[in-house]
Amino acid sequence: MINLILFGPPGSGKGTQAAHLVERYGLVHISTGDLFRQEIGNGTPLGKEAQAYISRGELVPDHITIGMLRNKVEAHPEAHGFIFDGFPRTIPQAEALDRLMAEEGAAIHLLIALEVEDEEIVRRIKGRAAISGRADDANESIIRNRIAVYKNETAPVFDYYARQGKSHRVNGIGSIEEIFQRLCIIIDPLVEPGESAPA
Repeated sequence: MINLILFGPPGSGKGTQAAHLVERYGLVHISTGDLFRQEIGNGTPLGKEAQAYISRGELVPDHITIGMLRNKVEAHPEAHGFIFDGFPRTIPQAEALDRLMAEEGAAIHLLIALEVEDEEIVRRIKGRAAISGRADDANESIIRNRIAVYKNETAPVFDYYARQGKSHRVNGIGSIEEIFQRLCIIIDPLVEPGESAPA
C-alpha cells in the first residue's frame, strides 16, 4: 500500500498528475474539496455540520474534515493506497492524519511537493481562466495571495514530514509526462512485489 500527500500551489498540476498516479498505482484520489461537495451534496451528518460552518463564513473544524477522510478511506478497503490532495494544510491536520492512518493500520509514506515558480503559476492560472470562467482565476492579485497562503501554510507541513524522512520536492515544470516520470522515480521503490507494478 502506498499513501502519499500531493502538494503544490494552485496551478502546479496536482490534479493532472494525481489522475496519472491513480491509473498507474491503483490509488484512490482524495481531494478535500471534492469530499466537502460530496458530503454536503448528499446531506450526510458531517456534510450538514460542515455546511453550517461554511454558511457562517467560518472554517470547517479539523475533526469534521478528518471524519470525512475516515469515511472515504474506509469506503475503499480494496485500494492499493491513497493520494491526499489539499490536506493536510497545517501541523495539527498532519498529526490528525497520521493518527487516522495509524488507526487504519497504515501510514503516510511520502509527501511530494510540485515546485513551480510564481510567475509560471500566475501565467497558468490566468490562462485557464478563459476555460474555467472563474473570476478569481483572472485576477492576478487574488492568484498571488493564494500562492502566498500556500507557501505560509505548506512550509511547516513539508518540514513536519521531512523530519520523518518522507518529504520530497519535484520540479513541476516540463511536459505532463516528464513531471510524471519524476514522481514515479520517487514512488516506484515503494511498490511491493505483487502490487500494481509500474506500467
